[in-house]
Amino acid sequence: MKIQNVEDLEAKLAETTPGLIDDLRSVEGDIMILGLGGKMGPSLAKLAVNAIREGGLDKKVLGASRFSNKAVRDELEAYGVQTLAGDLLDEDFLQGLPDCKNVIFMAGNKFGTSGNEHFTWAMNAYLPGRVAEKYKDSRIVVFSSGNIYPFMPVDSSGADEATPPSPIGEYAQSCLGRERVFEHFAIKNATPMLIFRLNYAVDLRYGVLCEVAKAVFEQRPIDITTAYVNVIWQGDANSYALRSLRYCKTPPQRLNCTGPELISIEGLARKFGELMGKPVEFTGTPAPTALLNDASYSFDLMGRPRTGLDELVEWTAHWVMNGGEDLGKPTHFQQRKGNF
Repeated sequence: MKIQNVEDLEAKLAETTPGLIDDLRSVEGDIMILGLGGKMGPSLAKLAVNAIREGGLDKKVLGASRFSNKAVRDELEAYGVQTLAGDLLDEDFLQGLPDCKNVIFMAGNKFGTSGNEHFTWAMNAYLPGRVAEKYKDSRIVVFSSGNIYPFMPVDSSGADEATPPSPIGEYAQSCLGRERVFEHFAIKNATPMLIFRLNYAVDLRYGVLCEVAKAVFEQRPIDITTAYVNVIWQGDANSYALRSLRYCKTPPQRLNCTGPELISIEGLARKFGELMGKPVEFTGTPAPTALLNDASYSFDLMGRPRTGLDELVEWTAHWVMNGGEDLGKPTHFQQRKGNF
């Protein structure tokens, strides 16, 4: 199977599973997505709508965002998502949002942190407190990042949920700030929460695989200083996030989300070279550590991702070779000092 265009891609990202439908059936109430207009929000909302429809569930999907791209808002409305446009940092707008039993918090800032640190901290550490108070009677799944962990030896299984945080750089520090603020209000108000530590979601328009594939296709040298990564298909990550509503607790549950494979950047580039018929050139010396996360606990709860690495590599190679859309949002996975 090859994904030929954006319509095919969006449909693939929004494919449901019986496990997702069953878990949403067991969670009472509508679903509010805060930060709906970002990279993952639209596909997560569509996935939720599909699961509700296919399961015959009595739920609505709502979402709030600035919606700087009006076309995205119009598309979501047509799909069945109730959208609310505004700035979550505007207290009047935030307090005017409808109450909802289930909240997925996706708002945040990463790229452009350097030189704009004050905004990053406002979004990542101040806003969480306001949201936690507004939705103190809801279940809240909080999107966080594997960046809160230290770099781990490449011969290890990666950081698990018991690994003490050691964030590098202001972005990662602000992500830990987000977690701690939500944790405080979860305990204060007995609000069930889950901290969703995502490490490198990919679809064909962005992500580690897309970046390596494009470099190979354009015959640019591949930096292998950061020699290993974990990735997960965005559709699988979205499914885990929605299903995580079932596992919210007080104090908050922590859950790593990534794929099971330890992926060699050199091996990945060579595979793309084979598929594309391109020579591959490398630069840098592999470091003994990398940002690696162990998501085995999530697999125990919800099963392994259904989309495997081989399939993702083939889809990505085809997409890049055929001029597929690129969102222009690099992961900076090579960055080892936390500067974004």
